[in-house]
Amino acid sequence: MPLRSSISAAPPLAAWTSAFIAALVGFGGTVPLIVQAMRGLGADAGQVGSAVTALCLGIAVCGGLLSLRLRIPVVLAWSTPGAALLVASAGAVSWPVAIGAFLAAAAMMCVLAVVPVLERAAQRIPASVASAMLAGVLLPFCLQLFRTLESDALLVCVLLVVFVIARQRLPLYALLLVLGAGIAVLLLRGDLAGHHGGSLLGSLRPVAPRFDWRAVTSIGVPLFLVTLVSQNLPGLVVLRSAGYAPAPRPLLLSTGLATLLLAPFGAHGVNLAAITAAICTGSDAHPDAAGRWVVGVIYAGFYLLLALFSTPLVLFFLAMPSSAIAALTGIALIAPLSGAVEQMLVEKSERDAAILTFAATASGVSLLGVGSAFWGLLAGFAALAAKWAFARRN
Repeated sequence: MPLRSSISAAPPLAAWTSAFIAALVGFGGTVPLIVQAMRGLGADAGQVGSAVTALCLGIAVCGGLLSLRLRIPVVLAWSTPGAALLVASAGAVSWPVAIGAFLAAAAMMCVLAVVPVLERAAQRIPASVASAMLAGVLLPFCLQLFRTLESDALLVCVLLVVFVIARQRLPLYALLLVLGAGIAVLLLRGDLAGHHGGSLLGSLRPVAPRFDWRAVTSIGVPLFLVTLVSQNLPGLVVLRSAGYAPAPRPLLLSTGLATLLLAPFGAHGVNLAAITAAICTGSDAHPDAAGRWVVGVIYAGFYLLLALFSTPLVLFFLAMPSSAIAALTGIALIAPLSGAVEQMLVEKSERDAAILTFAATASGVSLLGVGSAFWGLLAGFAALAAKWAFARRN
């Protein structure tokens, strides 16, 4: 039975605060990673700003329309694991080729949504292998955090102390507190310089895509898989845990189409949120489950504001030293790395395949112009196939 709610009653204050906190955590906690990913792929300052603007617009428009249409709080986000994958591919492709890989990944998500047999098959992808690939992608960033001690020990130590304490006392705000502490240190030292001026409003700069089979294989396919397994499927679980039972198809198809339309402007992945969605889908956000969809609309409104003023926000992060961006990114990915490692080791019978996937991906090896994420998946699936083949013989 579809959920219905009157729009005449004003949303409670909790709906506004929950949506604001979710937007702030989702944007502020990981935007340094987005900036680093796009710059590593060769995007200039204007193109990085365009990418963030496009991502925020996709989250706002697509999420708001889905919340209105389905009458449930649909909370979207950009693909953080996907951005980490892109950083790992830095220097391997040009910006137009990266745009082509974004389009390919979005097209795969759309095809998955409209072909029922593929949708069912996707839900059977071994979580151990997919999580191992994600862990292999994230590990180098966390290692780089500690390597940054050699060049900026003070900043890294301050960030680590704030992170450890905040994770114990205020886990929801840990990344925001780390970001605030990092900015404070940089301001006190006068380390924020360059990238001044420019428009105060967000802008969109289209780029003609170039399709390269190696980029589609090494970036597009892993980007599709990591977004599906680490963002969309957990996002569906969050909605179901909150008492909603949406059909996956319209959610996957809508976010896939949003990415497809916005990819030429730099959007690498618009998808369901998981952690921030939990903030907006529980009773703390709105006491009435039937009226809780309004929280998704308010959340979308905040992202529309972020899209409007994305350019100065991006320029601010571009003014940070590369060591600061590396440290902030490494800390932001500690929790996702922990979750990925835990998930990849849950199934004991699949641990060998998971470790092979993890090691191959983390190695950064590139063969035939194809990146390590693909080879990690290939190693893991090959190990699982051998395991199943021997099991059938016995």
